[in-house]
Amino acid sequence: AAPCHNHFCPLFQRVAPPFLAVTCAMATLGTAALLVALAKRPQAWQWPQSRALVAQLALGTGLFAALLPALAAGIAWGWHLGTGLCRLTHLLWHWSLFAQALLVASGSWGTSWARWDPQSRRLAVAIWAGALLLATPAALAGGTVAGTGCVRRSVGILSPAYLLHLAFSLCLLLLLPTGLLVATLAVPARRASWQAGGGASWVFFGLWAPYGVALAVEFLLHAQLLEPTCGTFESFDHALGLSEGLGVLHCGLGPPVLLLARLC
Repeated sequence: AAPCHNHFCPLFQRVAPPFLAVTCAMATLGTAALLVALAKRPQAWQWPQSRALVAQLALGTGLFAALLPALAAGIAWGWHLGTGLCRLTHLLWHWSLFAQALLVASGSWGTSWARWDPQSRRLAVAIWAGALLLATPAALAGGTVAGTGCVRRSVGILSPAYLLHLAFSLCLLLLLPTGLLVATLAVPARRASWQAGGGASWVFFGLWAPYGVALAVEFLLHAQLLEPTCGTFESFDHALGLSEGLGVLHCGLGPPVLLLARLC
């Protein structure tokens, strides 16, 4: 049989740097506008889009976007910053990602963010500390390849670090929003936050859910729990890359969506 050919890597190296650069610019402008709105009209940000919650979401998107220039440069010209900084980048990337997931979830269930008091401050510390802990396996599983590429998985698919990272990612990007959605539909009182505009922050889960599905399929393929074919080999990397690119857009689309939802 003719060998399989995967043309994803050349396409990725050509498309990813300008995509990340444009997304970073969008995120910078959107986050800045959101922060100005929070500072100029603090009284306008009430539950469910309370000022405390939205400010932390802006912090998360800002941290995520700040990492994009380094990743874009590393993809375009090779990663020359070493394994340590590569792992630190993955740690910060997933820290901001997981913190935003927990913030959106906590804002969708309960009124803890309705005011900035000692209880909500303790919740904020717990969320950011917990997200950092959950992001640690991502840093351990990531690394460099041949000294020129900073990749999200430099270990085997069955390594403990990657399995932990995969489990945390699936729980936060798929299982958590699914459970919250079912609970929101089942409990009438929870639907009030959606009717008041609280569903705007769920653009985060909407953009990252396809990536969670792609991670699960990738594990099944590499663990040979699904039989890979030549067509799967040639097309799956494109699907995985597109789903991750869709998720990355959250830092550019999330702040304007939150701002427009409050203005409208």
